[in-house]
Amino acid sequence: MILDNPAELSEAMPAGMRLMGLDVGTKTIGLALSDTRRVIATPLETIRRRGFRDDMRRLLALVDTRGIGGLVIGLPLTLAGGEGQRTQSVRQFARNLLALRDLPIIFWDERMSTAAVTREMIAHDMTRRRRAQIVDRVAAAYILQGFLDFLGRNPA
Repeated sequence: MILDNPAELSEAMPAGMRLMGLDVGTKTIGLALSDTRRVIATPLETIRRRGFRDDMRRLLALVDTRGIGGLVIGLPLTLAGGEGQRTQSVRQFARNLLALRDLPIIFWDERMSTAAVTREMIAHDMTRRRRAQIVDRVAAAYILQGFLDFLGRNPA
């Protein structure tokens, strides 16, 4: 189920379950995990997109093995806050995922997440090659951490 209110996500999940953050792109899906207390986000991995079935097979395997109770999916809004083609693509991705597995899902504004993460990596002298290897999963952690911080400031 896709939720509108961020506070509803915690209520829709059993205690002790983790959240997974997703940064859905056209070529990759960056993944991040929360801890079971839902305080800290950690980059997990990057799925190289091959096709929806293959992507879902890997994603749902991780959901099962990592104790995931809900998803926080980065929503690529325009800089003005509107919706564009990429936004609709991510919404469709979530609807297709829900057709396979009913999980509570919340969309979280991801504007500038990849840019912010890339700036930090450059500031830490990370090579271009290394940045390319991890940027998607780190962006997913950035998105998930933003959501977790919001929940910490606004408990249900």
